[in-house]
Amino acid sequence: MLVDKSEKIHTDSRTPKYMQVVNLILDDLDRGKLKIGDRIPSINETSFDFLLSRDTVEKAYNELRDRGIITSVRGKGFYVNSTNMANKVKVLLIFNKLSSYKKIIYYSIVDTLGNQATVDLQIHHYNRTIFENLLERNLGLYNYYVLAPHFFDENNHPETCYDLIQQIPKDKLLIMDRDVKDHENEFPGVYQDFARDILEALESGITHLRKYTRLILVFPKGDMYPVEIIDGFKRFCFFHNFNNLILDGIDDEQLYEGDSFIVLAETDLANIVKKSREQSLQLGKDIGLISYNETPLKEILAEGITTISTDFVEMGTTIANQILGVEDKIPLKSPFKMIIRKSL
Repeated sequence: MLVDKSEKIHTDSRTPKYMQVVNLILDDLDRGKLKIGDRIPSINETSFDFLLSRDTVEKAYNELRDRGIITSVRGKGFYVNSTNMANKVKVLLIFNKLSSYKKIIYYSIVDTLGNQATVDLQIHHYNRTIFENLLERNLGLYNYYVLAPHFFDENNHPETCYDLIQQIPKDKLLIMDRDVKDHENEFPGVYQDFARDILEALESGITHLRKYTRLILVFPKGDMYPVEIIDGFKRFCFFHNFNNLILDGIDDEQLYEGDSFIVLAETDLANIVKKSREQSLQLGKDIGLISYNETPLKEILAEGITTISTDFVEMGTTIANQILGVEDKIPLKSPFKMIIRKSL
């Protein structure tokens, strides 16, 4: 039997009361206090013990019955039917977008968790209001929340949404892909340090870059890429005395011999490859080209595109292992490197 049940229902919690009842019963299953075949209190008994309405308790029991965890026997009551669903970790992934790279992370998390967890996915589209609504609907329903905290306000300025992130219990939250500004060591997970990453990656390939007279970063305007990339690029060029330029697109630009481009968007990558052919400029000799984020296609495109990238598979694997307790739940910087190919 549960003890002090009424004290375990928090009236000021954002988690619905019926879900608090569900979670308490699941906790008892996890701890072995309830086993298959055990009878649980009736709706009236639980209503009395928790000081809740019958409707609230009935909703909780229906949720448990829908999951296959309890079953009702006419005239006898409710009994534990299965512990399999209760033992599975429930994970909600909250991504900023569903790009090809986020898909790699998603499948890496799912594959590593295997049958030990059920995984749901929601997208906040960089938007505070959407994120707030997602929290409103999902807080208290999952064992872990994996958040990619890329947010921009209505003026396309970066924001942290720290006040909203705080609503997720710290022991249930993992940060993915970027840290929370000014709270870098507060949340476990795996993050990229965008300014430091591009600086160190370019330094690792500096002998190749010295072939070129100018470095050009193509940073698309309004596409909500991490602005720290610009900071890291500027620092590299300043420290190593590179003539440089930042463009927001390449569509109307002429390519000039001696330039080396760093591109974030796949459309800009394709445009430069196309323009180089049209202007008879050889990649890796007349002009240089570096693309953000490694993909199998870039290994073969134009005889090999040089990339700077984190390991998205490893990022997903580490997140999953932190959930499973295989790795410590601490903030970890994701490795980032340059892969030299013919385009540089």
